[in-house]
Amino acid sequence: MTYDCIIVGGGIAGLQAAIQLGRYMTHKILVIDSGHGRSTFCRSYHNILGWPEGISGVELRKRGKAQAVLSGVQFAHDKVIKAAKQDQVFQLTGEQGERYEARTLLLATGLMDRFPDIPGLVQTMGQSVYVCPDCDGYEIHNRVTVVMGSGNPGAHMALLLAERASEMIYINHEKQAVDKMILMELKNQGVRYIEAGISRVLEEQEANLQGVILEDGTVIPAERGFIAFGGNHVHSELAQDLGAKLHHNKHVEADPRSRMTNIENLWVAGDLGVHAEQVTVAMGDGAMAAISINKVLKKLNQAQEMNT
Repeated sequence: MTYDCIIVGGGIAGLQAAIQLGRYMTHKILVIDSGHGRSTFCRSYHNILGWPEGISGVELRKRGKAQAVLSGVQFAHDKVIKAAKQDQVFQLTGEQGERYEARTLLLATGLMDRFPDIPGLVQTMGQSVYVCPDCDGYEIHNRVTVVMGSGNPGAHMALLLAERASEMIYINHEKQAVDKMILMELKNQGVRYIEAGISRVLEEQEANLQGVILEDGTVIPAERGFIAFGGNHVHSELAQDLGAKLHHNKHVEADPRSRMTNIENLWVAGDLGVHAEQVTVAMGDGAMAAISINKVLKKLNQAQEMNT
C-alpha cells in the first residue's frame, strides 16, 4: 500500500500533525513510531494551555494517539532505519525489514538529550529535574537548584538560571574544562562550582529531588535540578539520507511557514527542525506541516484526476 502521508515519529509534533491530517478525512495516513522519545521522559508538563496541574509526556502521547485513531489514522510500531525517494514516492525500511511507501513524508523524529546513567536521575526527569530553561525555569523560582552537567554547557545553563534560584550549584560531573572567563562569571553570579562525579540522585516521594551524592560520599542538598551535558543527538539521519539541508547543529532546515524542506514533499516538525525545543512549539509545528501537506495532496489528487 502507498499511503498519502507517512509520519515518522509519534511524539508531540507527529501526533498533532496526524490529528490535523486525519480530520480532513480524505487521506490515508500512517504514523510509524518506536514508542520512545524525549517526551516520554517528562513526568509533568506545566506550560501547556489548559493543564496548569501538569500532564506527563506519556499520557499526552497516549491521548494524542487515541485522538488520531478516531479520525482514521493508522499506526505501526517500528523504527525506520532507511529512507529513499524514487519516482516521487518515498520508500522507508523498518528495523525488521518492513517496507513502507508514501506520496508525502513528514519527519518528526526529534532529538534526545545526552545524560549519563546516574542512579535516580531518570526517575526525577520532568518532575523536579529539567532540561529546558524556557519551559521550566519557572519551577526553580526561589529554590535551591543544582545543575548537573559537563564543562561549558553546564556552566552556561547555571548562569542562565542563576537569578531565578535562591541558590545555584553547578556540578561538573564529567570534569570537562570550563573557560576561565566563565568560571569568573560563575563566581561573580554567586554560583557554587563543584568539579566532581555524581554517584546518585536523591529523591523522595513523587519524584521530588532532595539532592545528590557525590562520588566521595558528600551530600549536596537541592530542591530542583537541571541537566546540561551538551552533545544532544538530533535524529536527522533519515532527512540526511533524503538530501535535506541540515543546519550546522544537525537540525533540519525548512520553510518557516509550510515546514517543507528543500526536498519536494518532505516536511519536518518538532525538535528536528531549527527552532525552540518546546512541546507547545512542536504542537504548532505539527499542525502547520499538516496544513501544508493537505494542500499538496489536494493538488496531487487533482493532477492525477486530470491525467486519467
